[in-house]
Amino acid sequence: MKPDWEGPLGEAYARAMSYLKDLPVRRVGPRDTASDLRAKLGGALPEGPSDATQVISSLADNVEDGLLPSGSGRFFGFVFGGATPTALAADWLATAWDQNAGLYAASPAAAVVEEITAGWLVELFGLPKQTSVGFVTGAQMANFTGLAAARHAVLAKAGWDVEADGLIGAPPIQVLVGAERHDTVDRALRFLGLGTRCIVPVAVDGQGRMRPEALAQELDGGPTIICAQAGNVNTGAIDPLDEICELKQDAWVHVDGAFGLWSAVSTPMRGLAKADSWATDAHKWLNVPYDSGLVLCAHPEAHRAAMSVRASYLIHDDEQRDALDYNPEFSRRARGFAVYAAIRALGRQGIAELVERCNAMARRFADQLAPYVLNEVNLNQVLVRFGNDDLTRRVVKAVQQEGTAWMSGTTWQGRAAMRISVSNWTTSEADVDRSVEAILRCVEIEQARSTQG
Repeated sequence: MKPDWEGPLGEAYARAMSYLKDLPVRRVGPRDTASDLRAKLGGALPEGPSDATQVISSLADNVEDGLLPSGSGRFFGFVFGGATPTALAADWLATAWDQNAGLYAASPAAAVVEEITAGWLVELFGLPKQTSVGFVTGAQMANFTGLAAARHAVLAKAGWDVEADGLIGAPPIQVLVGAERHDTVDRALRFLGLGTRCIVPVAVDGQGRMRPEALAQELDGGPTIICAQAGNVNTGAIDPLDEICELKQDAWVHVDGAFGLWSAVSTPMRGLAKADSWATDAHKWLNVPYDSGLVLCAHPEAHRAAMSVRASYLIHDDEQRDALDYNPEFSRRARGFAVYAAIRALGRQGIAELVERCNAMARRFADQLAPYVLNEVNLNQVLVRFGNDDLTRRVVKAVQQEGTAWMSGTTWQGRAAMRISVSNWTTSEADVDRSVEAILRCVEIEQARSTQG
């Protein structure tokens, strides 16, 4: 049977273009509830085949009102980026090419593109030239991979081969990390078998930055990993990396820079290159489609020791780059194509301008919401609070339901807050101004309800 590519792919293209073109005017938020979606999409298991084009058409119709338009210029929830046209187009091609990017032998093109892109990333961030790079799903697996390399290195210094002997009987590892860390660090330590009791929380300042003097008091000379942060998920604050790296002694310094690492393209980050490993996302500030995380390691031998595998049934290439030496996945999609295309299209200057524009839009939010702002707005994160926890949470919910913009709620140092994350390449001054108007309108309505209640 001759396959029909044009029918379903043509329908998908038409639906995708309609969605993308409507983003600037689309309601920012889903309309359907989970029950609505189950009713539209569910039913009995299909017993026989269906027309492929009709399946795509029906799928698009039925999920339409359950989508969260995170690619909108007025989406400020979590730290989601959008997708630039070049990156999205490359990602479409990556899906059509359907390459398994685990081995050079499985896709020479994917392997070489990742090799080239890795070199560009190292240069963009100003890291040591020998730094190795792995292309993973997101910052969760980037943190996992960087900390796996750290686990290998600190235990090897103590005379322990963790890859061969496991952790039973191994010297204990101390993990020093700021009290306002991201939970992906804790989760990675669980995955790695270290557990969360190895964590020693280090005191932070009012913006969530690790205090170097508090770190110095916790260093005990044993196997130690220090987890620093470039871009606190609530405030955007960056730990004093230079001072942390000066204090580290024999410890391994891992930097969780899920979004903040990209700010180094615009403004060099003191001490960044002195760390040992770094984690970031391309699907945040580079605006590459999901999923696209990156792990970088200044010690390729530790990186490979933690990740690589050899088997007789695989075709390994000693002269070319096998991606599975640098990431935990075996079979995986060729994520490097989209990252390559994004960097190729934007260049260093374009990436720096994207970062600076988002920061400027965050400051615009902060200026217009000044009475409510909790944090120093140095990057793209703005924390606002409307008097008390109850009112703040109700305003967050009201804004989400109103549909002009979408912001997420958070808890910052024990207090409820609204978190505004400006990470999209399309966000304009008009988007910010419309969103501020919606927020203030919701504040007024919710305050009136409180008074009436």
